[in-house]
Amino acid sequence: MEDVRVYMLVNLEIEDKDTYLKYEKGFFPILKRHGGEFLTFDDSFRHLEGSEPLSGGRVVIFSFPSEAAADAWYNDPEYQELSKYRREGAPLRSLSLVKGLPPRS
Repeated sequence: MEDVRVYMLVNLEIEDKDTYLKYEKGFFPILKRHGGEFLTFDDSFRHLEGSEPLSGGRVVIFSFPSEAAADAWYNDPEYQELSKYRREGAPLRSLSLVKGLPPRS
């Protein structure tokens, strides 16, 4: 099966901005090293319909060229060490991997 782009959907609550900024500073170089692309974040998203899957906080969306690249990023020892700052400063409500559509022929 052909690799498809995957999207990471994150919902977190920033409780300690200074600690979270330590995470944020190291996040982007590791993301880039694994082929990741930061797409957007929103601190004031709107829920329009259905059961609210996300509840306040910050929503972050970024992508990787493949599921393997996303797994390599998440399991990277440097990222895991860095993520302690996110866990301390901005606990996750959810982190989801969503597969993109395969190329159309």
